[in-house]
Amino acid sequence: MAAKTIKKLSPEPGRTDTAGLRAFDADALARCAADAAQPWWRRRACAEALAGRVPERRVARLIACVQDTGDVSEVRIALLGLLADRPELRHEDRLRDGAYGMAGAVLGARGALGDLTAAGALATLAFGPWRREREAGEAGLDALAARHGFEAVLAELDGARPEDRSTGIRLRHHAGEDVTDALADPDRAVAYRAQEFLTDPERLRGYLAGAPTEEAKLWAVYALHRLTDDTAETRRLYGELGRPRVEVAGLDGELRAAIVREYGQWAEERSDPRWRIEAVCAQPPAASDPAERLRRAMAALTAAGLAPKPPVSCGEDNRQGDGTYDVIGYGPSGSKVFISTLGRFATDDDDDPDVRRALESAGFRWIDQAVGSLQVTDLGVYHFGSRDPLNVLTLLFYWQD
Repeated sequence: MAAKTIKKLSPEPGRTDTAGLRAFDADALARCAADAAQPWWRRRACAEALAGRVPERRVARLIACVQDTGDVSEVRIALLGLLADRPELRHEDRLRDGAYGMAGAVLGARGALGDLTAAGALATLAFGPWRREREAGEAGLDALAARHGFEAVLAELDGARPEDRSTGIRLRHHAGEDVTDALADPDRAVAYRAQEFLTDPERLRGYLAGAPTEEAKLWAVYALHRLTDDTAETRRLYGELGRPRVEVAGLDGELRAAIVREYGQWAEERSDPRWRIEAVCAQPPAASDPAERLRRAMAALTAAGLAPKPPVSCGEDNRQGDGTYDVIGYGPSGSKVFISTLGRFATDDDDDPDVRRALESAGFRWIDQAVGSLQVTDLGVYHFGSRDPLNVLTLLFYWQD
């Protein structure tokens, strides 16, 4: 049997034998990680496989890669994580490194080295929306707390900043303190993160009676539902609170129900908790058959003489990604009509009256500019890097690559 090599253990992106690399000769891995002639994904895999066993004689070369702003960011980040506790690294002069991901990696390394002055910046990083940066911030803060104690880290933070309050909640929780009081935080992202730490249903039930704000009560109900999955109890508590909801002018029941079902529970952190509880308590949708809906659309367009082409998903139409609508091309000019997967909703880019009449006669609801432009407030949905509220058109006909 042929001997394993680093190339055989990582032949192409996404096909790395992680266990095999971790058992491979450390010196060979270090040489590969530092070799700019190797593909970046193999070098990163080698760096990650060196955790806890970096050959001392290779450290200087690996540090040089970290400091080389012309090297690949993914490799530099992996190496910086590997070498973060090395006293040879001094990170203050790298804070303005503009390469992708490096600022977060540098801050994480400062945390690993015990630099308390990095606490505020690490809290900002840990409060961000991107998972890798958040994890780097949390790891740096955990390293500071392990070295200096969580009280010393808290002393470096400013309670006026939401990101610092979020870090304080996390550190208090890991130190064994109860953080239920943070459900009343005025920043929704802070309150959302606080509810993620709560694990005692009885404590939440007790908190509800004296919660200082409506939103704090809603966060408590949401956290309780997360723990118990008891929809009947959640509906009862929601009713006792008066079934509060975010009112959006012009958003009727049919549109609202479709949007709540699809996005309410999984909205971004800063979304109003009323959307989340409304989604939990919503009645299940009536049975529907998306394939039948497309057949009905095809039949209506065919009967109108519009020569529809076979429907494709929005991902196939855009050649990547996925979303909440299908696409039917028609006519000789490449025109398209969009059929939502969230209900009987249809639209196109041109408001073609023939298409509209054909589909409305088949029971579809046409989403025109007036309805489509309605902004669904306080419901953050990720869309091409943004987490701000979207309009009805984007939510019903959503695509993300």
